[in-house]
Amino acid sequence: MPRTENLVSKLKEILGEANIVNDPEKLKAYALDGKQPKIAVSPGTIDEISKVIALANEKNLAVIPRGNGTKMEMGGIPRKMDLLLLTSRLNRITDKDCENLTLSAESGIALSEVQKNLAQEGRGYFLPLDPPFSSKATLGGIVAANASGPKRLLYGTSRDLITGIKAVFPNGDIVVSGGKTVKNVSGYDMCKLLIGSFGTLGILYEMTFKLLPLPEKNATLSVSFGKLEEADGFVREIISSQLVPASIEMVNSPALEFLKHRIPLATDGNYLVAIGLEGVVEGVDRQLAEMESIGKKHGAAKVEALNPKEGGAFWIALRDFSDAAEFISLKSNFTISKRGEMIGSYEKMAKESGAECALICHSGSGILHSYLFAGMGRKVKAEGFAELIQKFTAEAVKYEGNLVVESAPPALKKKIDVWGEVRSDAGIVRRIKEEIDPKGILNPGRFVGGI
Repeated sequence: MPRTENLVSKLKEILGEANIVNDPEKLKAYALDGKQPKIAVSPGTIDEISKVIALANEKNLAVIPRGNGTKMEMGGIPRKMDLLLLTSRLNRITDKDCENLTLSAESGIALSEVQKNLAQEGRGYFLPLDPPFSSKATLGGIVAANASGPKRLLYGTSRDLITGIKAVFPNGDIVVSGGKTVKNVSGYDMCKLLIGSFGTLGILYEMTFKLLPLPEKNATLSVSFGKLEEADGFVREIISSQLVPASIEMVNSPALEFLKHRIPLATDGNYLVAIGLEGVVEGVDRQLAEMESIGKKHGAAKVEALNPKEGGAFWIALRDFSDAAEFISLKSNFTISKRGEMIGSYEKMAKESGAECALICHSGSGILHSYLFAGMGRKVKAEGFAELIQKFTAEAVKYEGNLVVESAPPALKKKIDVWGEVRSDAGIVRRIKEEIDPKGILNPGRFVGGI
């Protein structure tokens, strides 16, 4: 790293003294996997981002972007961590056009602030995203990780909702892709390239999203089962029917027990299927009645429609499951029809290894979240967890998927590939990275293949 005094002086010229932190004690709060940044900077405009990134590129400085920190535990251990780029000052809604159902906002604004603002507009609107830690997560972090939650079943992910992005590339160039209007144009879709790129290709500044009016009614149906086969059969019939739930979550016994410590939850079985419904009142009520009937047909031990307060608390607790304990958090994807096999296999492998594993499955989307209890007093050590994660990964690959480690201690990260099994497209990702960021200054070592 070049002489710190000289670098700080140049950064002050760009940002002002108040927007730079180089006190080692204050920087400890931003440590990542045992590494600490040398300087933290807080740009407030896209021009400031451009100048900071251009300077970092010139000096070969590694830049790690950070919003509110909800995604920082994801990814590999950074090779270098010279500059931490904080997006806290990029917190404005830049364009709100509810009549045409679009919104543009800067990357550092929290999703919860956007939702609050939209809910007060006219009849009420919302951005149909519900990733983990929605109360804190910033739009930039959500888009960079392509994070999503239970409602992705109905609304999709950022890839389905974004129509435009403004970003800064590693050489300092400002790049604009798309906008408020979706048009059929030739060429590469830069929006799709940047979504889910984990901050390795560019610094996100502003995104334009599609909006929706708030639904007339939200409802939550809780259906308990004693056996996995019963729960899976129920889900299978719901998915193959004409019903349109917003979310279908299957929860195993360890996850249920943990949830019961956080919220009032009455269940009579080992598995819970929770279904979220959104839409017009008549449609929601009709679907509730049909699903209750289907649940009983499949041997449900208990079927209950939660009241709005209970339902709201349940979805927050489920979505933010890993926020209240020390977990190793994993996310697997797989062929949707194999959810029962995946859950059963993961439970069997965890039991054989002596690990306690909570499972929450986005049953209609082919996503399985696994939470390994890794707190004090647990019998399984890093080597045992590494072996179990490798088995989990192999099982996901068997069903045409993969596994990503979303959070784990650095000691465990060193023993595994946090991005799962290397696929044939890894070479393409690496070539794109080398073309756009030849010096490798953005988030080095943290994305797929260690790029």
